[in-house]
Amino acid sequence: MELQLRGITKRFPGVLANDRVDLTVRPGEILGLLGENGAGKTTLMNILYGLYSADEGEILVDGVPRTFSGPGDAIAAGIGMVHQHFMLVPVFTVTENVVLGVEPTRGPGIINMRQARRDVAEISSKYGLEVDPDALIESIPVGVQQRVEIIKVLFRDAEVLVFDEPTAVLTPQEVEEFFGILRGLRDAGKAIVFITHKLKEVLEISDRICVLRRGRTVGERAPGEVDEATLAEMMVGRPVELVVQKAPARPGEVVLEVDDLMVFDDRDHPRVKGVTMSVRAGEIVGVAGVQGNGQTELVEALTGMRHPFSGAIRVLGEVVTRESPRGYHQRHVAHVPEDRQRAGLVLGFTVAENLILDSYYGEPFSHWIRMDWDAIRGTGRRLVEEYDIRTPSIEIPVSNLSGGNQQKVIVAREFSRDVRLIIASQPTRGLDVGSIEYIHERIIRQRDTGAAVVIVSTELDEVMALADRLLVMFGGRIVADLDPTSVTSAQVGLYMAGATP
Repeated sequence: MELQLRGITKRFPGVLANDRVDLTVRPGEILGLLGENGAGKTTLMNILYGLYSADEGEILVDGVPRTFSGPGDAIAAGIGMVHQHFMLVPVFTVTENVVLGVEPTRGPGIINMRQARRDVAEISSKYGLEVDPDALIESIPVGVQQRVEIIKVLFRDAEVLVFDEPTAVLTPQEVEEFFGILRGLRDAGKAIVFITHKLKEVLEISDRICVLRRGRTVGERAPGEVDEATLAEMMVGRPVELVVQKAPARPGEVVLEVDDLMVFDDRDHPRVKGVTMSVRAGEIVGVAGVQGNGQTELVEALTGMRHPFSGAIRVLGEVVTRESPRGYHQRHVAHVPEDRQRAGLVLGFTVAENLILDSYYGEPFSHWIRMDWDAIRGTGRRLVEEYDIRTPSIEIPVSNLSGGNQQKVIVAREFSRDVRLIIASQPTRGLDVGSIEYIHERIIRQRDTGAAVVIVSTELDEVMALADRLLVMFGGRIVADLDPTSVTSAQVGLYMAGATP
């Protein structure tokens, strides 16, 4: 099935998200879709999937114009989307998740689970997607959960598959397995759109690469015609430094000490199990691991968002184990949370308000009970300019910004004050190469001015490039303390999967 988008234009108040975009994806090919934050990738895919309506332009399926008023219409037309954050019910089996909403029946109101299980097994076998149809989602690795998402769209007879940042939570070994699956789908005649910000991956897996910049298509290239530097320049309109440049660390006094920390999750399950670590001024400690191995709870404990069950946390020698988030903030601890919308922003507040969200109660933004809106707006305008936050106004709700620009708001707020310790979880998630370059430079600058930095990221390339020391978490424990310059990503990936190289 050939899919064409012709002259797609979409406007929002103050923003031209898509400007006469043309895009074609053909059967038996993988189209890589690149673009910086605010380039219009997500808007374009939302139009394709029926979540938005285009102001101008048309969608053609096998040459026939189609109008999608919702995802159901897109699915019926043979279009399936695998989202970055999986849409699975943890306590359901693989089969139950796959057939949810389109369950086969064997009479009025009777679900034919035996037939459903056979269908799942057949699709799994046909496309090389090895899964146990009876396994509970919460009991299988992230890479296998992604296979379940692929089986879901294939079960609904999808001929065009859209993958949105599909490798964000995978180990290097799982990425290679996933690429094998994509090639198998392509060879079976499926049309595939691969949305990513990872230049190395798009060059490896794509047959064609389309680049969007500021809502427009700026070019299509074959992977053999370009390199990472060329693609990065096409995305952001200027040369980009892709290699993290940093001088050797000069560690000073111990800023953060963690001793035998035990942390439970919301269901009273132990998630952090006896973690001991320290971080010194002037060094970056990276924490690598597949998502779900205790990193989230560790970061919450280190920032006052979750109180540990046992153990101790000290900042500059003072015990802060049961301190509040404001208490950590007042001790010059900065926090970039992994979930920007749930823990980092108030979506209904303006951009300017979010930029002073953790400092509003003090000078210069507040005088007793009176807010100084001139100071707030002045800070907002300065940080929007300094951190290249793409917004038509500091007065609009932060919910109107793209995900990457929302992330920039948080980074700008946290890095623009005097900090001694930075706890950054997924600091560049959803950012384009230009923004990643800028934030990496900022992190290195904070280190070089004496801050202690903890980077928690599922992006293995990122933590290996930034970290002066690398810790690997698996099953709630630190299973390796490594020198990033003396190990390979494959070796680290084995630690992340619970194996020993």
